[in-house]
Amino acid sequence: MEEIKQSYDDAQIQVLEGLEAVRKRPGMYIGTTSIRGLHHLVYEIVDNSIDEALAGECDLITVTLHEDGSVSVQDDGRGIPSGMNEKLGLPTLEVVYTVLHAGGKFGGGGYKIAGGLHGVGASVVNALSEWVEVENCRDGKRYTERFETGKVARPFKCDGETDKHGLYVRFKPDATIFEETEFDFDILLTRMREQAFLNAGVNIKLIDTRAGKEREEDLCYEGGIVSFVEYLNGVHHSTPIHPNVIYMKEERDGSVAEVAMQYNDSYSETMISFANNMATIEGGTHEIGFKTALT
Repeated sequence: MEEIKQSYDDAQIQVLEGLEAVRKRPGMYIGTTSIRGLHHLVYEIVDNSIDEALAGECDLITVTLHEDGSVSVQDDGRGIPSGMNEKLGLPTLEVVYTVLHAGGKFGGGGYKIAGGLHGVGASVVNALSEWVEVENCRDGKRYTERFETGKVARPFKCDGETDKHGLYVRFKPDATIFEETEFDFDILLTRMREQAFLNAGVNIKLIDTRAGKEREEDLCYEGGIVSFVEYLNGVHHSTPIHPNVIYMKEERDGSVAEVAMQYNDSYSETMISFANNMATIEGGTHEIGFKTALT
């Protein structure tokens, strides 16, 4: 085998600035550039809206698939703080979308509970998109900014007054990064329905406006995870052995645990666990503890 020698000196040490690292190695942030990674971008933006719902500040989240291949997520939450970031000297909105590890989920003040990539979600979506447009309604003002391949294309500005509040984010995935850029409505529906069950009373609308694929789902479950169990019984064509879903909720030391369960005539067990609205497919101490208590 021929030995390959390459020079390794000071010139070979590279420094990737801004969001270049994300574009260079996207798999480190979203796992894959396959269809799964593509949809992960949507989940990250929706997770930010869900965090607003968890904080009691958001009731409606609308996800729309557009004809041009882009997707938008709109919520009626508080929006992003509209001032300047003192440390960086940049608009806070711009910091959230262009600086990794920037956000309100690290301390205990902004969000008590949060999912997503914790401070890199919005910026990673920006880095991996052909373009991103953000409309931020807060404190009676409407602010906008546009980004292209992670960089500012149209600077942050105030576009006047509004009586609305919340955030509207629209982005188009970068075809030079992803293997596939066409969103699958059913994949998104599964995730959005799950989030609607986990956040009782939050209304999530999923709309497809693409020609020949027009479709809309309105998801809202006042029963929360109790409704989730009832739904799963229907999906698996299982007949409950007892009429009512068993439901328990306990709060201790700032943490809340919810359990909903129902025995049915199925031969196999279905157990789904979550932590901070994120599915824990590999289990965890919360799932182990439940199984131990049950048996």
